[in-house]
Amino acid sequence: MVTAQDKAILRELAKQVGDLAARDINKQRTARIREMHGLKPGRPPVWIDEIPWHEMDIDGFLAPRCESKEGQNMERQFRRTLYRWKYIQADMVVEDAFYVYKAFTDSGNGIRIKEETLATNQANNIVSHHYEDQLDTEEKVEALKIPVIEARPDLDTKNLEAALDILDGVMPVKLRGHGIYYAPWDEISMLRGIENCLVDMISNPELVHKTVAKFTEIGVARYTQMEAQGLLDFNVPSLHCTPPYCDELPAKDWDGGRVRFKDVWFRGMAQLFSSASPEMQDEFDLQYMRKLMDRCGLSYYGCCEPLDRFIPYLKKVPNMRKIGVSPWANVRSSAEQMGGDYVFARKPNPANVARDFNRAVVEQEIRETIEACMENKCPYEFVLKDISTVGGNPRNLIAWAKTVTETIDRYY
Repeated sequence: MVTAQDKAILRELAKQVGDLAARDINKQRTARIREMHGLKPGRPPVWIDEIPWHEMDIDGFLAPRCESKEGQNMERQFRRTLYRWKYIQADMVVEDAFYVYKAFTDSGNGIRIKEETLATNQANNIVSHHYEDQLDTEEKVEALKIPVIEARPDLDTKNLEAALDILDGVMPVKLRGHGIYYAPWDEISMLRGIENCLVDMISNPELVHKTVAKFTEIGVARYTQMEAQGLLDFNVPSLHCTPPYCDELPAKDWDGGRVRFKDVWFRGMAQLFSSASPEMQDEFDLQYMRKLMDRCGLSYYGCCEPLDRFIPYLKKVPNMRKIGVSPWANVRSSAEQMGGDYVFARKPNPANVARDFNRAVVEQEIRETIEACMENKCPYEFVLKDISTVGGNPRNLIAWAKTVTETIDRYY
């Protein structure tokens, strides 16, 4: 139960966050991101996400003061927002409300991941995995179930009332739906093991096709039910770690009611194919993914997998708007292929903040991207993510943000 003392703490933190949200810089950054997604080249936004918060505290800034678990959950969100603004702001945007996500139940596909994990730090959720193969036959694949989704407006009312009880008069409380994040190969690889997946693409392609076809059926069914029940939303704070703001979404004919597929971004990836050919990625991923992807307003594809050789296939997708450029992709080739037709979503190497910070290395990585994108008239962004560690030194990430901003300043 949230105590009176907890409420006082949360209301003060909310006031501080609200003061940041009221600053004009948020509108300026949002407008610049909208221009980027509208394929207008300009100064690239810089975002930082997937932060190892267990290593980031400075002078107790992140330490919880609330006693209740419910209070600490809200407090954690506020303190992290204030921390990011103070130390690693870059081009972050602070929202002017506290959002409660629409509740729903998902019956699942009838199977659970079985694994062994190995951690070097129990506070870090990034660990090593060894997965048990549970889908090694067509019969096991066919046994997977189609999930049943059920919206829970009763819980929405309860959660909104709880947040409003704390924040009323200090910060608006609003209800928010969900975006589309679709990465079936992440789940398949955890149910089979990566090596088994890759080997079967050569030795047993029929099984692989049946597997990805089944997961496609599951994914389409899940999101179709979410669309029908009003659970989708274009007003989301992040497009899997990247800025979501866009003038083209929702679609022009949206009437303010239920959000449809064509009103939202599609977010997809297939990191397993870092070790496979572009032809295999097209055959075993993109051709299936498009059954959902093509129904959405705009699409963003790619995460850690290098896509410089896969861009010709992505160009065949009519609503493709943003393509990931990982630390292992050829930056210049990617820029030359994309030109001004797609957003160049650059992911700098998180290893550069993992131990001793080297300013020259970071500057070189950023300059390489800036110059390639400017020469090829690419709209682009920088998003540092997958930060598993800062070597116990939060100053590494602070120095990275400062270095990147100052490097960009020399060009704009």
